[in-house]
Amino acid sequence: MLALRLIRGAHPLVLLRRLLVAAASAGVGFLLLCALTHALAHPGDSAASLRRLLWCAVPLAATVHLAVAVARTDPGTSPRTGLSAVGLGPGRLAVLAAVSTAVAGALGSTVALLFFLHLRGDLTGLPFDGAAAGALAAGRPLPTGATLTLLALVPLASTLAAALALRPRGAPAGPPEPAPAPPPPPPGGLPWGCALTTAGLAVGAYAAAVGRGASVPLPGRLDAHPAGGLAGWALTAVGLAVAGPALTHFCGRLLQTRRPRAARLLAGRILMAEARRIGRPLGVVCAVASAVITAWSLYDTGPHPFGPLTGLGAVLVIACTTATLATSAVEARRLRAGATEDLRRLGAPRSTLRLAALLRVLALLAVLTPVTWAVATLAAVPLNR
Repeated sequence: MLALRLIRGAHPLVLLRRLLVAAASAGVGFLLLCALTHALAHPGDSAASLRRLLWCAVPLAATVHLAVAVARTDPGTSPRTGLSAVGLGPGRLAVLAAVSTAVAGALGSTVALLFFLHLRGDLTGLPFDGAAAGALAAGRPLPTGATLTLLALVPLASTLAAALALRPRGAPAGPPEPAPAPPPPPPGGLPWGCALTTAGLAVGAYAAAVGRGASVPLPGRLDAHPAGGLAGWALTAVGLAVAGPALTHFCGRLLQTRRPRAARLLAGRILMAEARRIGRPLGVVCAVASAVITAWSLYDTGPHPFGPLTGLGAVLVIACTTATLATSAVEARRLRAGATEDLRRLGAPRSTLRLAALLRVLALLAVLTPVTWAVATLAAVPLNR
């Protein structure tokens, strides 16, 4: 009940984030149900149905990523002074955040089920003159157990991921150590990120060269990509996410080179301080952008074998990764609000703060755009042969 009261009394922006999680859950639930109806309509081709179900893992992972970011930035479940005395310590607040995530996911799954049943004609007859009857196996009874299991995937995965991400870490025994006087060390992960990205490109190139891998059809009409291509892109995405904080930290160092003035120095320091918070979402966005560029280069002049469900999956992945990055950026801005107010009291003009924000964006674009384009180009070379 406390979690529901927190949801009802939340800020409109917080409610909007939860509605985004619910909408993403609805989209993924609909894709999972479409994979189920494919299995019902083609009982003799279970391998193809399983591969279609596995393709739904990409938007599912993007939705879970968004749900965790929203749970992290929920102000209603952040630790506050005095809450531990009434039984609302860090552990209980993490449980409340997980329950809020579960409510949003369950709402999205319910909407997906109702819309799916409406398109099948199970509620009020076939809409759109039965255009979706064949694709959704209208007239065939849905297995209740499989339907509920698929619809529960998104709420359960999101809740578990949010609970693990927000679980309280044990405080070390003894008095706290004083904070060190040099700036924090740069984030690690750049060598591992480069290695994973290179491995992903190599796996994709090998799969394209062999050309005889198992077909992994998307939930539409895109059937030409081998299984190794999907595995290669997954490795590439993980590599860019791992390297994201180090690349963001490098952007901050780049802004401070050659006698920086106040705006450049402030922009660089902020990027270095927030590298770990916004670096991973930036890396995921770069991975998605490289995949979009690769697909565009492959199908720009030729046929476009994309169905409506493929488009829905792509929109879900792009929207979830963009919303995750925006959520992390807004949270980072909220955390540095005190420092920004101190700068204004010291007389820093607003124009300097705006210029620093613009410089941060330009530095990130200057570094990450060539990286994204290079990854997309290298991934598209073996596929164009």
